[in-house]
Amino acid sequence: MRQTFPDAIHPPKRATLVSFARSQKQNYLRLVDAIRPHWRDDFRLPDRIQKILGRDKRFGSRDRRLYRELLYTTLRFLPWIEPLIETDPDKAAATVAWLAADLKSTRNYRAELTADWPELPDSLDAIAEILSAKTHDLLPPWLNKECHAAFDPAELETLHRRASLWLRLQTDEPQTVTGEFDQRGWAWKQSDILPAAIELLAEADVTQTDSFRAGAFEIQDLGSQLILETSTIARGSNWLDACAGAGGKTLQLARMIGPEGSVTAHDIRPKALKELTHRAARASLKNISITTTPGEQNYDGILIDAPCSGSGTWRRAPHLKAITTPEIITRNTSLQSELLERYAELLRPGGQLIYATCSLNHSENDDVIAEFLSKHSEFTVSPPKENFGYQGTLHGISIMPARHNTDGFFVANLTRA
Repeated sequence: MRQTFPDAIHPPKRATLVSFARSQKQNYLRLVDAIRPHWRDDFRLPDRIQKILGRDKRFGSRDRRLYRELLYTTLRFLPWIEPLIETDPDKAAATVAWLAADLKSTRNYRAELTADWPELPDSLDAIAEILSAKTHDLLPPWLNKECHAAFDPAELETLHRRASLWLRLQTDEPQTVTGEFDQRGWAWKQSDILPAAIELLAEADVTQTDSFRAGAFEIQDLGSQLILETSTIARGSNWLDACAGAGGKTLQLARMIGPEGSVTAHDIRPKALKELTHRAARASLKNISITTTPGEQNYDGILIDAPCSGSGTWRRAPHLKAITTPEIITRNTSLQSELLERYAELLRPGGQLIYATCSLNHSENDDVIAEFLSKHSEFTVSPPKENFGYQGTLHGISIMPARHNTDGFFVANLTRA
């Protein structure tokens, strides 16, 4: 028998809500009103949310965690929630509370607002049936052409589940990290495919641990870690990280090549490079040099982690679903092609070129590589060292979120003759 709410999902009809939960609901609706004018055009919406929450002196740390989770849930399910916000804000608030992750910060609020609701099913299809909604409405229509696989039930479900917190160990003594987690009562799980990757199952701030301060681990999604693991990285080699940003992959690469190798980290954003400087120092990595001008050196390897639409990160950046358009993707592909042209010539003959994005869109992935190869016969696609069970594409590997509970990425390995 189909399970539905009375009168099509009315919010709980208890005599009264606990006054605290009622106040929290009103705070949530006010926060929605504050971000609503911006959720279709502000790429920095997470920063805006952070500032709004930080400015309100009534909110403690647990309040901020609650409202952040509610707002991100709203953005994650925006095609379902936005019509309710316009017609019945109370129903919208109850629906968001029901859909929100069951965390320490959300548990009491969810219990009050959803007391008359059924338990949240594990299946997105079952959730949609209860809400009389359609799962495919959660993704923008243009994505069907760019990445039809994203509409697969398993992928669609993963894309609308709260992202996991993955850590990459930077120590040969992992027990220094896991032991501290155990002492704090934090549950964790080691990756089945990468021994140095750990999923933290607890809701916790890992940056306040002794092992983080000592540089024993970094926060890095498992999918991001897999990009470099698809290629054979020679110890002692000399690499350029052309779009280093804050340096998650720079640090990983520096450990892979060892102290006898070197990584030149380049980015046009000084703020990002400053963050990388701090992270490298914390990790005690001496083989990283940071520059805004990479020079003309013939590198053994070049990593181009290209700017992109970020469609693979929608689990943790759900606002991008409503903002990204085909026109934006087209602009991205022009920049990505330009970056390949600019940095590929710095690679020595026989060297490795790794092209990566955090995008699911074939226009930013295979199509960019195909165009590059059509102009550069001296480059060929190299088979991956390991594909980790992912399906290969024409020129690379598509790291889809569902298989190993990650963000989505693309990686292509090329060799210069």
